[in-house]
Amino acid sequence: MSKKVTEIVEEMVQPILEPLNLELVDIEYAKEGKDWFLRVFIDSETGVDIEDCGTVSEKLSEKLDEVDPIPYNYFLEVSSPGAERPLKKDKDFEKSIGKQVYLKTYEPIDGEKEFEGELTGFDGMTVTISIMIKTRKRIVEIPYEKVASARLAVTFN
Repeated sequence: MSKKVTEIVEEMVQPILEPLNLELVDIEYAKEGKDWFLRVFIDSETGVDIEDCGTVSEKLSEKLDEVDPIPYNYFLEVSSPGAERPLKKDKDFEKSIGKQVYLKTYEPIDGEKEFEGELTGFDGMTVTISIMIKTRKRIVEIPYEKVASARLAVTFN
């Protein structure tokens, strides 16, 4: 059910985002306690502000009322993905080369399932991360299909 809702919402929100030069980062449809939440995360090259979120929320809400694809009452939230933006699509990885990332894998690679370091490469098949361990760099190549989740990592120097 939730997969279908996110696909329908993605088709509805794309035409709203394009003229505003905004991009869809992610859609979540989840039950928390007794309430359902539809969360739409948007971003742009220059970032998003409360007005962008309000505009998208208003327009999407109108579309959702027209089409009514969700059988339950729910709360619609439109927001920025924040500093720890998830990396979901190929282009997210490509745009994040040179940035700090945190990833989890479906199965261990070199005995580990969690990696944090600089994303140094992505070719569609392999994610390459440079990890600093004390004073030495370790390069880890992770098969893309083994990545369970990935996001930008906030680091404090």
